[in-house]
Amino acid sequence: MLRFLSGMAFVPFLLVTWSSAAFIISYVVAVLSGHVNPFLPFISDTGTTPPESGIFGFMINFSAFLGAATMYTRYKVVEKQNQTSYVSTPVFNLVSLVLGLVGCIGMGIVANFQELAVPVVHDGGALLAFICGVVYTLLQSIISYKSCPQWNSLSTCHIRMAISAVSCAAVIPMIACASLIPTTKLEWNPKEKDRGFWHVMEVWRRRGRLTVERKRRIRTDV
Repeated sequence: MLRFLSGMAFVPFLLVTWSSAAFIISYVVAVLSGHVNPFLPFISDTGTTPPESGIFGFMINFSAFLGAATMYTRYKVVEKQNQTSYVSTPVFNLVSLVLGLVGCIGMGIVANFQELAVPVVHDGGALLAFICGVVYTLLQSIISYKSCPQWNSLSTCHIRMAISAVSCAAVIPMIACASLIPTTKLEWNPKEKDRGFWHVMEVWRRRGRLTVERKRRIRTDV
């Protein structure tokens, strides 16, 4: 088992690298295809229209698998640590694993059900992924404190808890704002009622477009 766990050390790194690549590649393809505005589009918007939807779905599905593998490895590590010193109860560790796996299932749902095709299912998967993911990080932060100082340094515990706190602070307003917008669209009419919730994003996009236009004018004048 120890050899197995040491061999899985590369999985968390691969998870972060692969997931970042998934967002970047789908964004680049969506922008080059003219399907989204290049300035601050939503992640789901960059995986809605073919061909980027296929890339987004495939890569996020694999990210969900890597996430599940990472969480199972963490579960076995804590289980192994409990054999030499008390870290957490087996039930607490198991609950954390189950919540993490449910979050990974939510990622798979997001990847396979695009926001414009099946918005209810897509949003439900996103809700699962975000809420279960945040709770998982909180539980793992608590486990880290319980395993300190034998298995973790205090600074590592503080960093993990800080990340968990920021995640909690971000997910609550995200859910609140998303619940105020009944319709999912890529393009909005300025006269539509729900368009106001997108105003802040549009301001940044307009600033970006103005910057690009100014650069083009300078090049033309030269």
